[in-house]
Amino acid sequence: MPKINLSGLRKYTVMFILLALMVLFSFSSPYFLTLRNLTNIVTQNTYFIIVAIGLSFVMIGGGIDLSVGYQMSLVGVVTAMSMVVYHQPVWLSVLIGILLGTFLGFVNGMIVTNVKVFPLIVTIATSTVFQGLSYIISKAATFRGYPDEFLMLTKGAFLGIAFDVWLTLLVVLFASFVYYKTSFGWNVLALGGNEEASRLAGIKTKAMKVSVYTICGFFVAIATMVMISKSNTTNSMFGPGTEFTALTAAIVGGISFMGGEGNMLGLVTGVFILAVLGNGMQLAGWGTYAQYIVKGLILLGAVTFDEYQKTARDTKRSKVNSEPANPEKKPA
Repeated sequence: MPKINLSGLRKYTVMFILLALMVLFSFSSPYFLTLRNLTNIVTQNTYFIIVAIGLSFVMIGGGIDLSVGYQMSLVGVVTAMSMVVYHQPVWLSVLIGILLGTFLGFVNGMIVTNVKVFPLIVTIATSTVFQGLSYIISKAATFRGYPDEFLMLTKGAFLGIAFDVWLTLLVVLFASFVYYKTSFGWNVLALGGNEEASRLAGIKTKAMKVSVYTICGFFVAIATMVMISKSNTTNSMFGPGTEFTALTAAIVGGISFMGGEGNMLGLVTGVFILAVLGNGMQLAGWGTYAQYIVKGLILLGAVTFDEYQKTARDTKRSKVNSEPANPEKKPA
């Protein structure tokens, strides 16, 4: 039975880094550790967490999807237009948006599976297509003033906690359940670990690839609903850039860029590390461009550490395989 194989160093280090950052920024600004600010950090990053979880299915399965931000752009304007321009019921508009996002993920999966091109190139290409479609459909207009039923997703609360926070928690628990308790999750881990071995073991690798991209599209669509509800406005510029944050958070949180490894707690911690960095640097008076530099360096460091771990594992495995078996002792 495949298990999530994650280095203990990576698993616990991200948590210590998050705590260290919180302590550091608490000294740099008296407003950082206030309940209001910490609550804002959580509520402002719910859709980033959902996108990162969707992306995790693709990454753990050995792929990559750089089009998620542009999927959000297209799904966002279609959903908004359905409510604001065509005055469709909220439930129908949301259903259209979720089905569209799922379909976009399915398209990515079909292309990656049937066209022997690296997924990075495929999703860069489809991201351009999605963005073009978004601008054509929206005509570069901005849509705002959604129905109250839709705004309840982020404005409403249960037990004092916003509905989108509850939704995010459910998504995290669902993803954890899939990876730890279902054969599908184990197959995704196996696919990312060794695709050829998975195929020989009887796993339908092509179908698995399509499914992880489709699942990613589904979660990206849900995150889009949270994003446009939170802002109560959207246009074709909403969404692009989210893929960078989600990708960085995933790698920082322990999801291997090479596939086959993942941990939902680490993933969520990775999102909050970036959120705390952005919030803390903002309160400390750092400029936006300085934040870009720091986040870029974090991504570079995380990828480098991920490659180092992979090289160390491969070297250890090679040594074990090259060692001759102990000869059996001959009887006296």
